[in-house]
Amino acid sequence: MKFVIQRVSEASVTVDHQIVGAINSGFLVLIGISNEDTRAVADKMVSKMTQLRIFEDQDGKTNLSLNDVSGSLLLISQFTLYADCKKGNRPSFIKAGKPDHANELFEYIVSECHNKIKTVETGIFAADMKVSMINDGPFTIVLDSDEICS
Repeated sequence: MKFVIQRVSEASVTVDHQIVGAINSGFLVLIGISNEDTRAVADKMVSKMTQLRIFEDQDGKTNLSLNDVSGSLLLISQFTLYADCKKGNRPSFIKAGKPDHANELFEYIVSECHNKIKTVETGIFAADMKVSMINDGPFTIVLDSDEICS
């Protein structure tokens, strides 16, 4: 499982010219799921993400978490995080989770985030989405379950 976490001052996702999810200060998270991922892996990734202390405190140090700053989440499923570009110029996506498995696990991640964070917005699984954001910092972190869960 891979999470690309971007600290944002605002972010939104549009499908068919309609905003389906939008947040102010918080994290825009692109989520890639493989066939090997499980709910146990998701639990560890969600826990790590929601507890990251990457917001500035009164002294300008990154000591505060999403809950400390009443931040929000915008979660976007993105199978392209599992692109394999080793051969040729056209990426292969065979390492990405099959749609049924990935959607079920994505929905589980969303529900677990609702248990930890007040405002959680999402895109639409497998839709053609247009994502906009203002990266605050810029601050981007990649969490990979191969590193977090080993």
